[in-house]
Amino acid sequence: MIDLYTSTSPSPQKAWLMLEELGVAYRAHKVDVFRGGQFTAEFTRLNPNRKVPVIVDQEGPDGKPYALFESGAILIYLAEKHGRFLPASGAARYDALKWMMIQMASVGPMLGQYNHFRRYAPEGNGYGLSRYGSEAVRLYELLEGRLGEAEYLGGEAYTVADIAMYPWIRAMSRLYASDGGFAAAHNPDYPNLWRWCDVIAERPAVQRLVEALETMPSTIASATPDELDRVFQRGRYARA
Repeated sequence: MIDLYTSTSPSPQKAWLMLEELGVAYRAHKVDVFRGGQFTAEFTRLNPNRKVPVIVDQEGPDGKPYALFESGAILIYLAEKHGRFLPASGAARYDALKWMMIQMASVGPMLGQYNHFRRYAPEGNGYGLSRYGSEAVRLYELLEGRLGEAEYLGGEAYTVADIAMYPWIRAMSRLYASDGGFAAAHNPDYPNLWRWCDVIAERPAVQRLVEALETMPSTIASATPDELDRVFQRGRYARA
């Protein structure tokens, strides 16, 4: 049994989708990040970085419970433990890993910052929005090019690279569905990217995840200004 500590944001969805793809027994525990759930002593013991996702594998290394944080590390751990979604060796393994790292190091951080400056930053932050928006478009172009030469990000097979990337592209398309910008679903500028998205959306594990997400709605809409300040480390929580 695996305990998953999660929210509905894209990075936690990566670990959640991997568990669904593997079909292993797990329990999902909501961490309400907009109510400070990640700051409790109990959660901090699991992850001193105070972020979701976290898994606790009750049958971890040496048969003992093992807590693991950081979504990329979770994907690799689960893939290697179960022998799925990550080739064991050779170029195919490193192709999957390098495209997963594109998500970890670039797509996640850049889209996250674009979303923050687009939706939560005060007036007068046009530079930040332009900076991260330009990088987001560049990354969409990168993915479009890769998926024009390969069926999946890692190559011929569906891997951890796709599991890591899909929740971010899906989330952005939902957040910006009506503005006609780069993130809109089926944007004609990115036909290969949306061919890939449509294929993944049909996977049973993805459909189960989408259903599960509906049972765990975000509380961001009802968060107080102080709760948002705490999450975003601004106002009285700013450190610089």
